Amino acid sequence: MLPHAYLVGGPGGIRWSRSARCCRALWCQRMGNAFEPEWQGERGGNPVARLAAGSQRLGASIIEVASGTLSSPYHFHHANEELLIVLSGTPELRTPDGLRELKPGEVVSFPCGPGGAHRLRNASSEPCRLLFISERNFPDIVSYPDTGTTLVVSAPTPRVAFPSGSEGPLTELIAAAFDADPGSAS
Repeated sequence: MLPHAYLVGGPGGIRWSRSARCCRALWCQRMGNAFEPEWQGERGGNPVARLAAGSQRLGASIIEVASGTLSSPYHFHHANEELLIVLSGTPELRTPDGLRELKPGEVVSFPCGPGGAHRLRNASSEPCRLLFISERNFPDIVSYPDTGTTLVVSAPTPRVAFPSGSEGPLTELIAAAFDADPGSAS
């Protein structure tokens, strides 16, 4: 190892750098705090905070689930596994195996596919705080078994939902796309 060298990670991978300024920049970067989140929006009426930690392939969110509400509808991902850590409260977990109450500190994983379907509901009178860590693979397809809705997540922000019954034969859908194009000869 080089004297006074620092291990640096970035878009180009991990490398050694002799720059102390580079090292200070990494240590001073503002990271999200799971116990003091900066709420950035809401989902289902519950506050959500995205934790920015500089990761390219993992994401983390905290949601504070109010009494009687859901963290999200019952769903599963086709391309992204999720990991849940219960920070506080006693949420009710629904999976294909049924319902069960979780305790603070419990860790639960949700694999890709129907076997990883889940939703959390706060059946208690106190708020529940949940930390979700997930992969960030794009594209991802999210299926909602209760409604038959499919969500397409092609990038970090654009999302398109297809409600049940909106599907059709591929050849007819492609023909309709040709017909809808202003340059079509029909």
